[in-house]
Amino acid sequence: MKKIFTLCVLCLAGLMNPLLAQQNLKNPDEFLGYTLGTRFTPHHRVVQYFEYLAENSNKVQLQPYGTTYEQRPLMLAFVSSPENLARLESIRQNNLRRAGVLEGRVEAEEPVALVWLSYNVHGNESVSTEASMAVMHDLVEARNENVEEWLQNVVVIIDPAVNPDGRDRYVNWYNSVVGEQYNAQPEAREHQEPWPGGRPNHYLFDLNRDWAWQTQRESRQRMQVYNQWLPHIHADFHEQGVEEPYYFAPAAEPYHQYITEWQREFQTTIGLNNTRYFDESGWLYFTRERFDLLYPSYGDTYPTFNGAIGMTYEQGGSGRAGLGIITSENDTLTLTDRILHHYTTSMSTIEATANNQQEVIRNFESFFRTSSQRPPGKYLSYLVPAQNAPDKRQALKEFLDLHQIQYAEAAATRTYRGWSYADGRESSFRTNAGDLVISARQPKAVLVQVLMDPTTQVSDSVTYDITAWSLPYVFGLEAYAAAEPIATRPASDSKAYALNISAEKPYAYVLPWQSLEDTRFLAELMRLGIKVRYSLEPFTTNGRQYGRGSLIITRTGNQHLGERFDFLVKESASNWERPLQAVGTGFVAEGKDFGSSSIRYIDAPKVAVLSGEGVSSLSFGEVWHFFDQQIGYPATVLGTNYLDRVDINKFDVLILPGGSYSGTITSDVHEQLIGWVRAGGKLILMGDAVNAFAGRDGLNIERKKAAAEEEKEGEENMEERLKVYANSEREAISNYNAGSIYRVTLDPTHPLAFGYDQEYFSLKTDADSYHYLKGGWNVGTIRSENALVSGFVGQQAQERLANTLVFGVEEKGQGEVIYMVDNPLFRAFWHSGKLFFANAVFFVGQ
Repeated sequence: MKKIFTLCVLCLAGLMNPLLAQQNLKNPDEFLGYTLGTRFTPHHRVVQYFEYLAENSNKVQLQPYGTTYEQRPLMLAFVSSPENLARLESIRQNNLRRAGVLEGRVEAEEPVALVWLSYNVHGNESVSTEASMAVMHDLVEARNENVEEWLQNVVVIIDPAVNPDGRDRYVNWYNSVVGEQYNAQPEAREHQEPWPGGRPNHYLFDLNRDWAWQTQRESRQRMQVYNQWLPHIHADFHEQGVEEPYYFAPAAEPYHQYITEWQREFQTTIGLNNTRYFDESGWLYFTRERFDLLYPSYGDTYPTFNGAIGMTYEQGGSGRAGLGIITSENDTLTLTDRILHHYTTSMSTIEATANNQQEVIRNFESFFRTSSQRPPGKYLSYLVPAQNAPDKRQALKEFLDLHQIQYAEAAATRTYRGWSYADGRESSFRTNAGDLVISARQPKAVLVQVLMDPTTQVSDSVTYDITAWSLPYVFGLEAYAAAEPIATRPASDSKAYALNISAEKPYAYVLPWQSLEDTRFLAELMRLGIKVRYSLEPFTTNGRQYGRGSLIITRTGNQHLGERFDFLVKESASNWERPLQAVGTGFVAEGKDFGSSSIRYIDAPKVAVLSGEGVSSLSFGEVWHFFDQQIGYPATVLGTNYLDRVDINKFDVLILPGGSYSGTITSDVHEQLIGWVRAGGKLILMGDAVNAFAGRDGLNIERKKAAAEEEKEGEENMEERLKVYANSEREAISNYNAGSIYRVTLDPTHPLAFGYDQEYFSLKTDADSYHYLKGGWNVGTIRSENALVSGFVGQQAQERLANTLVFGVEEKGQGEVIYMVDNPLFRAFWHSGKLFFANAVFFVGQ
């Protein structure tokens, strides 16, 4: 193989004139000491190569933008002509002025297109970082006779590794198991990546589902910079299965209805440019299949809703491919092949943009100007009344701030007519001073409507991800959408937090139980060794009403803290800005006094979480992240490979995240767990972990089928055998629920639902259904087929989900089994569900 890999790459791709080759800068082969594609490169060496190029070229500027959870550096490389880099800040500000997110007139200078290339968001899709080094070198060295011209017209922004933690997890594992020569046999150890795999980040989150929600550190840091630039083109580089050829735009249906014709057309323009090089080389590829543009938190859709041409590029391979693997067609797919394909689409994307630079910039500006003046959707205003819980409103404001979405306050009291999110219908509503108003007439108009609209139009029911995500449901807010403007005034500054407690040594401190912030406060108190109680019944004291679950921190029981008791409680309240109140007596005006049996002591639970083979790494990561990052409460992680040897009597709570437990929950383990529950343990089953216990001895949870399915089992209709093969995928979606929002009826008197009202809007991500519990507490239930609020659900799935359990508690002996059919921690963004999980851990059974 030739040592100078990039020379070979460019010749094959038809993108360079080898007579122009110069050797002023080391190519990746020379710098790394091995030919690109013959081994995987650790992240620190990739960083070193980028730093080397920046130090030795006037066409590169590096910008560190943060670190990962494991402290690996995150960075961007800006590549353009020296003249463009000298005015880089001016280019950035002018671009934001074109979008309308920065005030001021666009300066009269030659406009430059911005192309952002994101590599390796999925860690074990590791080829793209390797390709990024080849792309960087050949842009800087200008081996292509046209590259100099491209860099006059574009600034290329390269993120070589969006997910370095996941990538190094894969690279370090693979390099540790591969021999001197790789083994291409698919059965070889190097093609069997162990749990949890390198795809997710440190907390096992899929960063390509986190663009909008920004629950992860890497996402928040990256998106802060992204919104400071708002590029015109964004390409997100991935890998798919070994047997798949290459995928590039145009995307598959469904397209979100607010995507413009220009955005549709220009991704096709780029796609056709890609086809030139792929056709010349005889490489297989496909377009317009599988990868749609609907869910707003992908690396193609989020940029699209922010005015860019957002695209996904998928190379066959992924973590299974290694350095080389034999495919079913008896060909060997090599890392070298994979690098070459991603390199080619990278350069082709830059080329297509540079050749259409004026048109790209003109349509980018038009996207923001047109949508801010004439938003594409029906609703022009979204109202969030001030009577919503302050924590929930604040969480929404902070989310809007992340995205540079403007909001204001209602200017006057007036009656409007619009869509009620709670009622699911048109109704009258009244604005009042202090109500939050989000107008669609603003630069981020499209993103506002995508995120706020009550429902999403799905043009094709075969879709890749969830189909419902409206923010009022995400945050659990009463809200309304109006088809007319609502008069506003500037939003007032939030009042500075002040803990107004004058009593030096009150009888007790009390706090209503309403939000995740209250859970964080409780977790901190427990870490400090402060004993806390909660109320099973509402009560009134000091002229204030407190609902079920309200926290009561009495001096009695905390004497061991001495003089530090009051200081620690107040300091913790200040840390989380809790509206803590002091009371001078245990006697209440209404309800149960503080010495009543209805006031329960919260024994700080010892929590264990199951991980390992059989457990969904994503579901486990959501639980791990909740304890470690969201509330700061200790949880012990156990492995499925040694669960049968664990003394679970050391733990009060055992959480089984979603997964397939057929090989883990054997009859012996099942019997052991049920015995532990009867002795006082609390078993929390999440998502499809519930299925591992359905119908088994000792429990009353049972799966449910749709009536049509039961009829088929009873008497077969011969016509059912006459199916058309081409319709197989679409017929399957009758049982499909990709992700939709359901209205759930609650029993708010049960500790599992403390802090909630009579209804909750749940994100349901599958069609698994279970009968109401017999002899248990059916705390959250779907009562009818009409409970679907938003999103696509197949007909049989809708029938099956009617009259089913969502959240339930089954008491066994001295313990409980808690069923969470819907995962309230899904991707950490469904904020309205997190209190259920906190209740399950801290309240139920206490």
